[in-house]
Amino acid sequence: MTNAAGLLIIPSAETAAGHLVSDEANLDAYLRRINYSGSIAPTLETLQAIHRLHVNAIPFENLDPLMELPVRLQLSDIEQKLLLERRGGYCLEHNLLLKAVLESMDYAVTAVSAGVLWGHDAGHEPAQDSHLALLVDIAGVIWLADVGFGGPVMTGPIRLRADTEHELPLGRYRLQGGYPKWTLEGQIVDAWKPFYNFTASAIAESELVAMNDYAMQRHRGNLMVARVDGNRRLALRNARFNIHENGETTTRMLTSTLELRDVLSNAFGLQLPETDRLDPALEKALRPAAAA
Repeated sequence: MTNAAGLLIIPSAETAAGHLVSDEANLDAYLRRINYSGSIAPTLETLQAIHRLHVNAIPFENLDPLMELPVRLQLSDIEQKLLLERRGGYCLEHNLLLKAVLESMDYAVTAVSAGVLWGHDAGHEPAQDSHLALLVDIAGVIWLADVGFGGPVMTGPIRLRADTEHELPLGRYRLQGGYPKWTLEGQIVDAWKPFYNFTASAIAESELVAMNDYAMQRHRGNLMVARVDGNRRLALRNARFNIHENGETTTRMLTSTLELRDVLSNAFGLQLPETDRLDPALEKALRPAAAA
């Protein structure tokens, strides 16, 4: 759908999905999707295991906005897409799904909005929050959990405490500041780089709708897919397919929709949607202008 000026209008989250609701998570379907069969007691060990398996099993991907389709935030829609259709999604979908799952296990979880700093120059202050993360209270200790940050996503939760370095599989992370604003940083080669900043205040439903509207528009121009694969990170931006492993990066440039489909299906494990919108969207990713 376009407006009079010819600009794409993706229906808002509120228009597309109606009033957001908080339903009970389909825990069995989620645990099957991430291949988890351990304890569901609300402990740190359970959270660590689920966090690690989630980022291995469910990719970050933005195919729906690229296909000019709305992203719906009702839990039933997220579960249909990420669990039953074996798709992926962006940060709001991943972390709202994880929030519902953890709450069904009796964790206390707060969703917080974050301003993205990754990819911007030093000193950048986001004009608008565009990321969602989770704070999980385990026996009075707060942990930052985030399974939706794309390429540099954490492979486990880290404690909400400043100046403490956390060694996780595939990366080192730390939090700076706090009271009221925290900054998540990751070690890239030998330097610490900021990923995003946030406060510990819960995000309101109205803010979620506005954030999703913004995210849908922001994600409609370039194909972005990412997944953790054991000891590797896989990342696809338009036609550039990167594999990061042991400090080395291998790059392959894809040249056809057939190659894109193959990588999406076999490398990222996506069950591709059966729609005539997909190939035109993938063709956009192959054009030089899209990769700029």
